[in-house]
Amino acid sequence: MDTRQAVAALGALSHGSRLAAYRCLVQAGRDGLSVGELRDQLELPPATLTAHLNVLRAAGLVGDERQGRVIRVRADYARMNALLAYLTENCCAGDACTPGRSCPPKPTRRNKR
Repeated sequence: MDTRQAVAALGALSHGSRLAAYRCLVQAGRDGLSVGELRDQLELPPATLTAHLNVLRAAGLVGDERQGRVIRVRADYARMNALLAYLTENCCAGDACTPGRSCPPKPTRRNKR
């Protein structure tokens, strides 16, 4: 992932409703959710949800598939993992770190008197 793609993805997630939609889709797993199921969970008007999904699609964070009369929306896990890898590629100054553990603080120089 390059900087332009990361900015697009982070921009798409920078709205509360889009972030909530994306989190619902990530939690739903590989089967995703129908647009109707997602709308019911988020309690958003149809046109508003459509607009938010369009932004997430444009950033490559979600994809959809028509299944008869139903449109099923899924999180793109590869894109999500690429964004996380981009954000953490230089974590802890290149030292190995483990998820859930915070990096050690950088040593600070104290003023000597």
